Amino acid sequence: MKNRAAPEARPIDCPCGGAAPGLKSGTKPPRYAECCGRFIEGGARPSTALELMRSRYSAYVLKDTAWLRATWAPQTCPADLEADFADPDVPRWLGLTVRRHEQFDDAHAEVEFVARYKIGGRASRLHELSRFTRGEDGRWRYVDRDERVG
Repeated sequence: MKNRAAPEARPIDCPCGGAAPGLKSGTKPPRYAECCGRFIEGGARPSTALELMRSRYSAYVLKDTAWLRATWAPQTCPADLEADFADPDVPRWLGLTVRRHEQFDDAHAEVEFVARYKIGGRASRLHELSRFTRGEDGRWRYVDRDERVG
């Protein structure tokens, strides 16, 4: 994604809202610097696929394509992640709900989530099951996804 518009200002509250399975509605979101900001900007490594998934959601909100590319498995990362963020057809992300996080072993995990967004004033939902692997370097990376209906 080419960042043709200025990146979003860094928020006080984390865009991911601290989303986790079973998180009660209305829970106060964590501070960005203490949640996804420590990964995106602070150099810390997500210790779980859930933390990585939330940080990737926050990167989409903040238009931080460098973090998206750095956390995408090289074998599935698109060569062209460009988008014109000023384009009205680029999603404006509104909220995240994590339905499920399952770690199968030390190197494989899935996160099921629903992300709400608007394009051109029309609200939509992305229901996705994302797959993650942890490499020999200890870093979790996004591999691929299945979109869900409902």
